[in-house]
Amino acid sequence: MFVTDRVHSSDESCRRIRNRLVFLLLMALLMHAGTAFGISTMRCGNNLIELWDDKYTVLEICGEPEYISYRTKIVGNILHHPRRTLDIQQFEEIQVEEWVYNFGRNRIKQLLRFENGILVEISDLHRGR
Repeated sequence: MFVTDRVHSSDESCRRIRNRLVFLLLMALLMHAGTAFGISTMRCGNNLIELWDDKYTVLEICGEPEYISYRTKIVGNILHHPRRTLDIQQFEEIQVEEWVYNFGRNRIKQLLRFENGILVEISDLHRGR
């Protein structure tokens, strides 16, 4: 009876350790989920902006950004027919704007990336100054 109690207690102890490790791993994943999967909203005062908002809505809610950069991105592909009898080229020019918001020393700067006027990415930078 004494030996079986010890084995049972050892199994229970291993199970508890395994459960704690799984719990800690899940908590670590949840804490970094915003970074790993991207951020989908940003608070401006009492309002939220979110992905797929247009730049005019963001400007109205958050005001002027600290910095804006502009560039053009060309995306596309060439479709080839297997016998090379027909090639189709599809390219699209995308206007990209990156806005940086600095909400002060105690907040993280935010980078907002717009493609053709639509918010497609929100990411953290470093602390404001």
